[in-house]
Amino acid sequence: MQAATQKSQELNSSLTVQFGSHVSVGRVGELILPGERLRNIRARLGLTTRDVEAYSRRISNEEENEDYCISSAWLTQVENTGSVPGVHKIFSLSVIYRQSFGDLLRLFGVDLAKIETHRLLMPLPNAHLTTFRPAGENPPVFFPVHFNLGSSLNGTNLLSRIVGLWGEIPIALISNLDLKHSTYGFIGFKDFMMYPFLRPGTFVQIDGCSTKVQKKGVWRTQFDRPIYFVEERDGYACAWCELEGRELRLIPHPCSPCATRFLRFPDEAEIVGRVTGIAMQLSSPVQEAEVHIATCAGQL
Repeated sequence: MQAATQKSQELNSSLTVQFGSHVSVGRVGELILPGERLRNIRARLGLTTRDVEAYSRRISNEEENEDYCISSAWLTQVENTGSVPGVHKIFSLSVIYRQSFGDLLRLFGVDLAKIETHRLLMPLPNAHLTTFRPAGENPPVFFPVHFNLGSSLNGTNLLSRIVGLWGEIPIALISNLDLKHSTYGFIGFKDFMMYPFLRPGTFVQIDGCSTKVQKKGVWRTQFDRPIYFVEERDGYACAWCELEGRELRLIPHPCSPCATRFLRFPDEAEIVGRVTGIAMQLSSPVQEAEVHIATCAGQL
């Protein structure tokens, strides 16, 4: 009895790790069937079997393969019996349920992590290429995880200048970042030029190919107005820009405490590129910002 209880607890712990929430088992020693676990995942997401059918139909149409389609009746049968779905349907469930392909296979007793172990036990007679990463896992890439403490974060700068440590993270986390064609900048903690449009501490994605300042008045709203990342003699700035002859004007946001700046172009400033994306924390230290704004306002 004690061994059965321990096995039940280990199963609960395993499912909690895989699916992020507690999944209970039945009576001591009684295991939940894979189909029932699938039903638990679906219920937790608030999906009906018809919802799953509709979503899988989109995948099926996109892939032009009916095998990806999951009918409501088929899903009900899998959830209530010991039926094992094919790889195409597991793929669709992985997409819809936001579970990795490997996690769903483990429900049915197939552990992709064991592939390399079995490969080593079965040597081939001829030379061949091989990999040592479980199938279906996201390969890690190097990405900034720690800032250089010797560099001040108060001023706006390029990301490459202030990163002190690059570490490995899953590539899926940054799959939407265009690391090959874009440059990335950091809005300093004391840079309120575009506040509150861009809060201090914001990361910006910069298109280095867009270095020509657009003429004034070709945008409908401030959201359409291009923001530029500018390199100065003593640092960087991020602002709206106007170019009149050889005079570059850095225009702050109307709510910013900062004033318009005038620089000789290109002697005192160069356009690094246009800001095309941002990563901004909405819960930034507003109180500190308000104190800084009040201080600046008193100096105007």
